[in-house]
Amino acid sequence: MKTPDLKDILKAHEVLSAILPQTPMIRNEWLSRRYDCDVYLKLEILQPVGSFKIRGATYRISQLTDDEKKKGVIAASAGNHAQGVAWGAREFGTSALIVMPEVAPIMKIQNTKNFGAEVHLEGENYEASFEVAQKITKETGRTYVHAFHDPLVIAGQGTLGLEILEQCPDVDYVVASIGGGGLLAGMGIALKSLKPSVKLVGCQAQNASAMVKSLHAHKVMSSDFKGTFADGIAVGKANPDMFAILNQLVDLSFESDEDEIAMNVLRFMERTKMVVEGSGAITLGALDRYKDEMRGKKVVLVVCGGNIDVNLISRIIERGLTRLGRRIHLKVQISDRPGSLSKLTSMIGSLQANILQAIHDRNDTNMRLDETEVELLLETRGKDHSAEVIRSLKEHCIRVVNLNETPD
Repeated sequence: MKTPDLKDILKAHEVLSAILPQTPMIRNEWLSRRYDCDVYLKLEILQPVGSFKIRGATYRISQLTDDEKKKGVIAASAGNHAQGVAWGAREFGTSALIVMPEVAPIMKIQNTKNFGAEVHLEGENYEASFEVAQKITKETGRTYVHAFHDPLVIAGQGTLGLEILEQCPDVDYVVASIGGGGLLAGMGIALKSLKPSVKLVGCQAQNASAMVKSLHAHKVMSSDFKGTFADGIAVGKANPDMFAILNQLVDLSFESDEDEIAMNVLRFMERTKMVVEGSGAITLGALDRYKDEMRGKKVVLVVCGGNIDVNLISRIIERGLTRLGRRIHLKVQISDRPGSLSKLTSMIGSLQANILQAIHDRNDTNMRLDETEVELLLETRGKDHSAEVIRSLKEHCIRVVNLNETPD
């Protein structure tokens, strides 16, 4: 694959700027104060398809010949690229067939159809859907629009880097998530070409982190793909061509586990008033990991997508609250005497914790006959408050087990 250069990205910008408005960049006061640096959010969630993917897909489709437009395009995607291809195909008057994993979020499937594309569900993950799409491509003669392994797609994503420099010329750090690597590659080429001092930070979900592992080892590494609710970056393998580009551009990279990503989705909701999908919220992890290096600097977080499945939001909030220490799940053993349960709930109330759920079990055969167990789900103000509640309960109860803690 030919690596695009700054001229290619400028050409893409000329095409895309005529049909896509520049997305806003805003300074977030809370994050800036919390981390003692200037934090700016580049809001790709406000693209017509709710994701940056519209840039690369649309630019690739804009370069089709008339004959290629007659045959149509095809792509494999977990959702965001699918919507970008569908939108671009509609914009340039061609048909689109999208192969999506069977587990793709319903909202992304429906949105892709709403943009006029035909959706074919097959495969357990992106890689499986990709194989199916390759077979259909050979059978139909459609042009395959790759999610990242295409110089035109990379050039389209690179236009985001041009906008960042226009909106924040003195930027020091740019943080973005990594799926296949197209976004970071395109942005990196644009940013490093025009302002080499910019530090590029990439991040992946721990359950799909082959590229970050490769960047740390400076060679292509394999990684067990376990699946992640951050479906926008759920790519299981590191593409060698993309690795070769990113290895020259990325300064820092890290992984986030599922609980941390959930916590950061929640933090986006509470602190920025935005609903952001996991692949966009993951960037907040950079502020925690590199706060010393970033202190006093200008940091741009690319909020790359907002297409989160509403059916997942409540579960994500639960995990996020647990990670933040604002939900604790306990098993408390007390004496089985009249008034004991009342004393327990009164104690919790005096500690200013809120009981969300209480399950009273008197039939556990592992307890003495004069003992009983209560399973509690409590709402607290945070980790310090949770620790205070647990400490007090341990002083007054027979036994307290924190079910949030992972056993050794």
